[in-house]
Amino acid sequence: MKNSTKLLAALACCTLLGTAHAEGPFRNPDNKNLKDVSEGTYPVPYKMPVVAEITEQLNRIRAYMDHATPTRVVNKKTGAPITDFKTPVADAAFAEAAGDYGIMVYEMGVVHAGLLRAAEATGDKNFTAMTKRHFDFFGQTLPYFRAQEAKFHLERQNSFARFIDPRSLDDTGSMCAALMRAKAAKIGPDLKWMIDSCNDWVANKQFRLADGTMARKRPQAVSLWGDDMYMSIPALAEAGRMTGDRKYFDLAVANVLGMSERLYNPQLNIFTHGWHEHVPNSPRFYWARANGWAVLAMSDLLDVLPKDHPGYDKVLNQLRSAIKGIAELQSGTGLWHQMIDRNDSYLETSASAMFTYVIAHAINQGWISPTTYGSIAQAGWVGLTTKINDKGQVEGTCVGTTLASDQIYYYNRPVSVHALHGYGPVLLAGAEMIKLLKNPNVSVEYKLRTYHYQPKDGGKTDYREHQ
Repeated sequence: MKNSTKLLAALACCTLLGTAHAEGPFRNPDNKNLKDVSEGTYPVPYKMPVVAEITEQLNRIRAYMDHATPTRVVNKKTGAPITDFKTPVADAAFAEAAGDYGIMVYEMGVVHAGLLRAAEATGDKNFTAMTKRHFDFFGQTLPYFRAQEAKFHLERQNSFARFIDPRSLDDTGSMCAALMRAKAAKIGPDLKWMIDSCNDWVANKQFRLADGTMARKRPQAVSLWGDDMYMSIPALAEAGRMTGDRKYFDLAVANVLGMSERLYNPQLNIFTHGWHEHVPNSPRFYWARANGWAVLAMSDLLDVLPKDHPGYDKVLNQLRSAIKGIAELQSGTGLWHQMIDRNDSYLETSASAMFTYVIAHAINQGWISPTTYGSIAQAGWVGLTTKINDKGQVEGTCVGTTLASDQIYYYNRPVSVHALHGYGPVLLAGAEMIKLLKNPNVSVEYKLRTYHYQPKDGGKTDYREHQ
């Protein structure tokens, strides 16, 4: 009787475990054996990515962004177009973008980064047409809005306020990096005045700790935000590349190390969203997009940081550790959770795209092993493809989010196709997956119903930390 009870309990347990895996709508098309019962179905299209399909998806996003971001000046009260740029009018402003995709917000700087990468990966200059259009528009209208400000003193109501009167890293850093990258690629006019303005803010005027780490005066008197790794470090890195002045590289490296010292959890290998100088042991909240900003910033820095810089290996080691922690938290859909360490929080697109890009890019740059990380990047992209709709909109992106101190806030942030934060990272991720699939140093093998990214050097590269 006891044995029968145990058997029934075991069967019940197996039944419960069996129902825990829901049937998905996708079957792996690379497995040609349709009678193979040892492979189930998947919630995402688990298959080898195809360059042509990725290119089409990126073009869909590009076309949507291009349509949704007008470059016109209008009377903001009447909506009438303004084409005379000789005499400033107080009510003149940029035409509002569909979905509130501001053409000077920091998220648009990431869109331009993604478009530049997509053009590089595909060889299609159409990807940079929007960047050229935006930046040509800036060059054409900047004198007008400077004259408008001198005459009417509109301050934050001026469409060029972020560059005429910068007040934060959000105003300056991301777009500043985009302007310098476009200049290096010879796309659009030389917007030197804008570059000088935003560089001056990031390098000299932003509030910071005594050791140079970028800080904010909110929500507490002295706070660090993980977001600010991206809002400062790539701009400093690009300024170093543009000018050849190593002081910018020094400050960029100092910010990686200063931020990581206070925000990075070496036990979990992930970043908390914020830190407060006067309450350094406050509870930690591991928001996924903050981790995305962190690894994206380090990746961008390593792209241009001279290898003989004393901080190069330190930044590389920090990036490798963070990638390891992030990779271990990937979900069974290829995406990552809004709170990266909490599986009951929703799956979020922008952070997932940043992680996918950085992992694929790190493989392509030779920073991490394709054997251990290639299929993780592939899975990330597979998950992201389910978030690109037929219109080219990116779904599932968390809207703008402040540094908070409770899980309810983070868990319940809305998602929206109008959250611009997702568009640039998805462009970056797709472009880098194309590069990975074309990487001459990596081959992809399909064996035992999964994918193996193999280095052509036979695995001889040493990926251990360098001191």
